[in-house]
Amino acid sequence: MIKKFKLYILLAAVACSTISCLDKMPEDSIPFDDAIKTVDDVNLAVVGIYDAFKNSALYSGNLTLLPDLQADFVYGINGNTNTYGDIWRWKDILATNTSIEAVYAGLYSVINRCNFLLDRVDAVRKNTTDDNDLDQIDQCCGEAYFARALAYSELVKCFCKAYESDAEAANELGVILTRHYQGNEEMKRASLKDSYQFILDDLDRAAELLALDKDYDPATDGALFNNAIYFNEYTVYALRARVALYMKNWEDAIKYSSKVIDSGYYLLSSCTQNYTSTASYYKYMWTNDNATEIIFKVGFTIDSYGGSLGTIFFNYDFSTVRPDYVPAEWVINLYDNNDLRVSTFFLTYQTGYSHGLSWPLLIKYFGNESFVNENILHVCMPKVLRLSEQYLIRAEAYVSQSAPDYGRAGKDITALRTARYATYGGSTALSASNAMKVIKEERVKELYMEGFRLHDLKRWHDGFERKPQAQSLENGSKLKVEADDPLFVWPIPQHELDAPGSQVQPNESNK
Repeated sequence: MIKKFKLYILLAAVACSTISCLDKMPEDSIPFDDAIKTVDDVNLAVVGIYDAFKNSALYSGNLTLLPDLQADFVYGINGNTNTYGDIWRWKDILATNTSIEAVYAGLYSVINRCNFLLDRVDAVRKNTTDDNDLDQIDQCCGEAYFARALAYSELVKCFCKAYESDAEAANELGVILTRHYQGNEEMKRASLKDSYQFILDDLDRAAELLALDKDYDPATDGALFNNAIYFNEYTVYALRARVALYMKNWEDAIKYSSKVIDSGYYLLSSCTQNYTSTASYYKYMWTNDNATEIIFKVGFTIDSYGGSLGTIFFNYDFSTVRPDYVPAEWVINLYDNNDLRVSTFFLTYQTGYSHGLSWPLLIKYFGNESFVNENILHVCMPKVLRLSEQYLIRAEAYVSQSAPDYGRAGKDITALRTARYATYGGSTALSASNAMKVIKEERVKELYMEGFRLHDLKRWHDGFERKPQAQSLENGSKLKVEADDPLFVWPIPQHELDAPGSQVQPNESNK
């Protein structure tokens, strides 16, 4: 239990690496039995877990970009560098794709770090008598359980089919589940049902260990939740709501998103109220990575940061812009005239290509101003969990449950639009005929290029179609993908299938 919400993190930085789930102990690392002997060691191990999320294959790169590039959100532009070209073309995605391999390895690297800590922590606890130190150990374990759940939640989203029901999921392939860093665990995929249950069990443990004391008072103990770079009780609820949505467990999706929304610790960032003389609260969230609606972000500093999310949308060289990808015209046209997200997300530039295309480019990830001032371009702190997503989760759950509540869902969409529009009077009228259309479109507008599109289409059983637009690449611009195409589920990396003694089963996209 956390006493008065003491903060025991980020005392040092530990370098991260991308490794296969089957490869654990680097040759130059501290031997397993000699590591994590003190409370300080436990804390440093947790710092290493946070640091692993800086990996550019994860939220500051591939894990965020690829699911949206692969779908219908952007178009490759003539003359581009072909970065992620095989992903965007769809049909060229293979089990040997290095970008997908890096995501798989990066997530299992996080899991391995969590297991390393959790396997060793009991020995430290047995030798600890100080109550504050014991509190710190519990908090660190809670953070490790949450990190493991977060990593596994991303693995099942990317490498597994959509969850339809408990009965169906029991017969679908999940992911390799590892509870220990050292052991003889079978390297074999569990069922999808068991994989999700593993995530839920970890979240239950995390919720218990990260729970606030009953006498916690934010007025005196500090409200340390929004804009957080650490895990806490409410990051657990936010992820639990997201997982429930993907499991089609509408009751839990409502329950846990409501815990976050109704907590009072988070506030939607306004597009009409200014934080500075030049930026609204909402725009400041993207230009400076600071906002009251951020539930968890990956913390970067000038000296320690991950990938550059905005590079492929600008490739700015302090002179010209040569984007690899430009926003799809249908996405831009989806926004209402009153919607101020448009001016935060898009700005028209003339590109530096010979064809001179002028087009609205994605400025959402142009870069944190503090980094830009140091000539570090296109680097932003990934906002892994935000309050707006919780409103969207709850709205979708309200209209998807057996007895739809269109009134409450409409209130959630109204709350979001009120924060985003120049003016938004009245309420959002939802009904059986329009509710999911409105919610799907709102997810596009609010979560654009944040890594949700491919997984949303998969769980909705929707296909998509691309039609050529100005200066779009010929190969890939004309594409029709039917619902439930095998490539909505990424192939298991070939090296996992080929490893000696491997029992890992492939996906349909591997074949």
